[in-house]
Amino acid sequence: MTEEHPPFPGPDPHDSGPHGLERALHTGRALVLADLTACGIAEAEVVSLVEEAVSHRRWWVEQWPEGASFVAGLIAQDVQDALLDRRGRWPGCPLCGGPEEHALDVEPELGPDPHWVCGRTATAVAPVGELGSAR
Repeated sequence: MTEEHPPFPGPDPHDSGPHGLERALHTGRALVLADLTACGIAEAEVVSLVEEAVSHRRWWVEQWPEGASFVAGLIAQDVQDALLDRRGRWPGCPLCGGPEEHALDVEPELGPDPHWVCGRTATAVAPVGELGSAR
């Protein structure tokens, strides 16, 4: 009997060894870079912010290996926070128009399978890593 494994790109939550942790970090990095690319802002300065977030989360997941499946959402939130100080809100909500632009939120804040969600309408826009398919 074969054991079921999650489809790529998600990390295997049962693999808390060093390879599983690195896979979770690399997956989170790739997903956030895909969203930045989809929004047209994957420039060197922004990619450096992603690298900083991955470095920070490496320590975090080493301390709490069971949280490996949460890393993609946390990296997305870290980059979102860093961009707010430098460029403004990211990613902008594609659902709501009007003069008051707002950013999408990552939900769950601490959980597996993170999605970009419009906080005003509680509408899921896209999984983290798939903003390009939502636009």
